[in-house]
Amino acid sequence: MNGPIVPTPRIAYFSMEICLDQAIPTYSGGLGVLAGDTLRSAADLNLPVVGVTLLHRKGYFRQQIDENGNQTELPVEWRPEEVLQEQPERATVTIEGRTVHVRGWRYTVRGVTGHEVPVLLLDTSLAENGENDRTLTDSLYGGDARYRLAQEIVLGMGGAQLLRAVGFLGDTRFHMNEGHSALLAATLLDWRLDGRKPFELTEEDVEAVRRQCVFTTHTPVPAGHDRFPADLTKRMLGDATYQLLEAAK
Repeated sequence: MNGPIVPTPRIAYFSMEICLDQAIPTYSGGLGVLAGDTLRSAADLNLPVVGVTLLHRKGYFRQQIDENGNQTELPVEWRPEEVLQEQPERATVTIEGRTVHVRGWRYTVRGVTGHEVPVLLLDTSLAENGENDRTLTDSLYGGDARYRLAQEIVLGMGGAQLLRAVGFLGDTRFHMNEGHSALLAATLLDWRLDGRKPFELTEEDVEAVRRQCVFTTHTPVPAGHDRFPADLTKRMLGDATYQLLEAAK
């Protein structure tokens, strides 16, 4: 786990939760277990994959049952520096007009042959960020719609930016495990524009980004998919990114 991340992976696997180890409480259930098993299988099969998720400093929750059978939900406190390696690279995203800084912590999944799949766990608990923004990577599936959308900006857009910072891009394919990381497509579209305006986006641009992306879901139930009001989305993303998404429809 001490070596540098090298630009060999060609599949970037994004998931809001990944079960990596019981000492790393960054998952709540089936989706996280599936994601963890996917990365372990990739390591066993020597596949060129890198994982991207959020750090979740307070985990999902720890269940406590009292003598009357009532459940109390408690945060799961853990120390990332004891089990992960902080990466020197940084990325930034814009949320409600503010610059939010993102760092990555590295975990390495090793396969049966010794092949390594690095996983970057994104973290906004940095001195450069405001007090509220430092908490954006604290709780898995916590908070209101604003908090959840901010997390998805960090995961999708911040994750793509951090991958670029560590040199993972090039011919990379982006696998979105559920829609939580869907906003990474906005970053890919922006890179594709390369300085052009959103209204200059072409079908060729959209198709090129579409070919870079893979999407899988483990449930067709509507409750399993986030939906955000247009006014909130526009306020959180800013006019330029919102216009870009509108142009890509």
